[in-house]
Amino acid sequence: MGVPVTVGVVALDPVLEAGTRTTLLACPDLTVCEPGDARVAVLTVDRPGPAELDMVRATRALRHSPAVVLVAGSLASGDVLHALAAGARGLLPRRDADAARLGHAVLAASRDDCTLPPHLLEQLLDRPADARHAAGGWSDGMLSDRERSVLRLLADGHETAEIAQRLAYSPRTVTTVVRDITQRFRLRNRAHAVAYALRAGLL
Repeated sequence: MGVPVTVGVVALDPVLEAGTRTTLLACPDLTVCEPGDARVAVLTVDRPGPAELDMVRATRALRHSPAVVLVAGSLASGDVLHALAAGARGLLPRRDADAARLGHAVLAASRDDCTLPPHLLEQLLDRPADARHAAGGWSDGMLSDRERSVLRLLADGHETAEIAQRLAYSPRTVTTVVRDITQRFRLRNRAHAVAYALRAGLL
């Protein structure tokens, strides 16, 4: 076992905060600390509205720029897009946020990987392209086949090592592809890239 990942909890409701902390304390690979000292912050909300999305941005702006995993009482496909664009790297409905799933999402976020519930991913992919097209001018020719393949697997919830194995690339190549996309389109992270590609109808 390696060094535990530090994780903090951010919540407006002290009951939600206490419950989330208790869940995280049951994860052996995690160490719970203050959000400002954490590598990952779990933000627990009822519904990701504008104020909650501002909390995602504010949490990302803390001292160590923690990755954010958003846990919400309810999540719709539109909420997912907005949360990813705000900087979240993982999303879970509260009903699914047991120790195993939440721990997995936190560990994935610490590696800059993104986790989405399968049913929400299906809703995103089932939306018509014109309903998703709000990504600042992305067009079909702006992504190479390799970039599209990597983003599609990211959207499916695969992590860097899994993508490398499936596409017969090295993990470093996968990381480079994602970095090139985020830099070229001035995106925050790989989750933001997936969100924008989905919104543009490119995946």
